[in-house]
Amino acid sequence: MRKILITTLSSVALLGLAACDVDQTEEGEMPEVNVEGGNMPEYDVDTADVEVGTEERTVEVPTIDVEEADAGDTPPE
Repeated sequence: MRKILITTLSSVALLGLAACDVDQTEEGEMPEVNVEGGNMPEYDVDTADVEVGTEERTVEVPTIDVEEADAGDTPPE
């Protein structure tokens, strides 16, 4: 139901846009803005102490033996 409603509303919106003819009659211009003074807020934040370090470890990695297939063999399906 929701999907049908969204599709219907989208179709109506697209049809409405297709029926419009928009012509620009005047160029736009950005306003002039003067910014003076002001003050950024200050915060007093107490954070946790974090210690970061490294250490060396030896990790056993399994070995894998791979046997190449002969040129005449066909791969299993």
